[in-house]
Amino acid sequence: RALSLGTSESGPSLGHSDVMLSGPVGQDWTAQVILVTHTADGKLETELENAWVQSQRLPLGLQARAGRFASQIGYLNEQHPHADDFVERPLLYRAMFGQHWVDDGVRLNWTLPTAHYLRLGAEVFSGRQLVKALAPDSGRGAAALNLKTGADVGDSHSWQFGVSYLYNRREALVELHDPTEAAHTDVHGAKLSGRHTWMTDLVWKWAPEGNNRNQQLRVVWEFARIGRIQPGADAALSHHASTLAVVWRFDAAWEAGLRSDHLRVNKPESDSGSTVFSPGRLQETALMLAYRPTHQQTLRLQLARQSAGGTGVGGEAIFASPARRSIQLQYVIAFGAHGAHAF
Repeated sequence: RALSLGTSESGPSLGHSDVMLSGPVGQDWTAQVILVTHTADGKLETELENAWVQSQRLPLGLQARAGRFASQIGYLNEQHPHADDFVERPLLYRAMFGQHWVDDGVRLNWTLPTAHYLRLGAEVFSGRQLVKALAPDSGRGAAALNLKTGADVGDSHSWQFGVSYLYNRREALVELHDPTEAAHTDVHGAKLSGRHTWMTDLVWKWAPEGNNRNQQLRVVWEFARIGRIQPGADAALSHHASTLAVVWRFDAAWEAGLRSDHLRVNKPESDSGSTVFSPGRLQETALMLAYRPTHQQTLRLQLARQSAGGTGVGGEAIFASPARRSIQLQYVIAFGAHGAHAF
């Protein structure tokens, strides 16, 4: 089956809509629950996205979390989709994390008492939301390690750098034979997986004298590599993805942005009872203009273009019907209190 990583379906649809409840649980804990409704394959789906408790008063800069939550891997994954600068997540996240990887597990973070920001984190997950359909005799569970550091440079500049590693024991099926299961997996789970995933991310922000109300420039770069894509695969075979986004706030209510995504894969396929690997590539460029009259409203127009290459077994294209050109109009509205957005 060809990989489907195009933009959204034609016509109006309900995007990522959620109801969030959060607050303290006594003096030592805080909790959050998020219910999400969205359109997938023309159908309206509702699911429990977040349900976690988090410590508030552990010593030595430690913080623990347990339940269902988004992994800290990379830069964008932990951020809620309503805070994104573009209509859809980069190809990297669509291919490797099912857009937004949320799973059941536990986390321990340690913020070190250094002059600049330095945080170490460890997470253990079930992995069921990452890889849906398992190969026979597959392992269970996934674990992630991450480091984040950052600082200010003068009054106008700030930066953050991160390194993440994911160890995934859940081996994905090479081929899905149940059409219902295949469709569900395309929407929710990762389309590309493997045993080892390495990620790096770098963010730089500039605003005059640190005041980003009327003017700000944001640059975000992320790179990911997945190794050991199948148990019997050559160690040199891997999946690579990168994304570079530049967003300019040129007025208090207006932003413009450009994003370039690149994805290279070695797609495993069944051929006469054995597994073969077919190389493919996909590129996407997105240009957006956003009107944000208030902090809680965004009207975004986005133009995107894709180009793909590579054929698999039987001459089938690796990527299904790439969106050569697409136009998307998105409206985001939020009401009620919610926490500040991450860096």
